[in-house]
Amino acid sequence: MSTDLPESTVSPPTESRFSPSRRGLMVTSTVVGGAVVAGGLFVAPDAVGDESATEAPSSQVSLIVNGERRTITIDNRTSLLDLLREHLGLTGSKKGCNAGACGACTVLVDGQRVNSCLTLAVRLEGADVTTVEGLTDGDELHPLQQAFIDEDAFQCGYCTPGQIMSGVGCIKEGHTGSEDEIREWMSGNICRCGCYVKIVRAVDQAAHRK
Repeated sequence: MSTDLPESTVSPPTESRFSPSRRGLMVTSTVVGGAVVAGGLFVAPDAVGDESATEAPSSQVSLIVNGERRTITIDNRTSLLDLLREHLGLTGSKKGCNAGACGACTVLVDGQRVNSCLTLAVRLEGADVTTVEGLTDGDELHPLQQAFIDEDAFQCGYCTPGQIMSGVGCIKEGHTGSEDEIREWMSGNICRCGCYVKIVRAVDQAAHRK
C-alpha cells in the first residue's frame, strides 16, 4: 500500500478582481486625494486670487497719547495695548495675561483706569490716553513713582507700570482713605513677587504727601 499522499490540487490564492492590489490601492488613493483637493478642501496658493479680498478691515484713529496727538491707521482688531507697544513704541505697559486678569497693561483713558489689552483702539477716537511714560514731568518723577522707589515696592518690576498707573487712578478716584480701601481698589493688579504690602504703602504715601 502506497503511503504517498496525492498531490494537492488546490491552487495558490489568486487576487480577486474585487480585491484591489497594493498598487491599485495606491493609484486609487492618489486619484481620490486629487479629487478632494480639487473639491475645495485644499486650495493651492495660486488659486487664492486677489489677496486684497482677504485683508482685515482697518480704520484711522486719532487720539492723544501722553499729551501728543497721534493719528494712525490700524487693523480694527488692534487692542489699545498693541497700539501703544507695537505701533507707538511705548513699551512701558506690559502684556501679562492678555485677558484683563493681571492688570500689567493698566493705563488711564480720560482719567479712568482701563485694561488696555481688552480695549479696542478704534473705539477711542479723540480719547486722552496716559501711560507710565507720560507721568514724569521732564526729569521729575510722579509722586507715586518716587514712592515706589522710597518703599521698595517692586521686585522683578514687570507689573510695576500697571501697578503705578492703577495707583494713580486709585488716588484720583479718592479710594485711599485706609490701607484696606487701597487694597480693595488695587486688587485687580497682580504682583507675582508678592510686594503687596509695600505697594499699598507707596500708594498711601503718594496720596497723603503734602
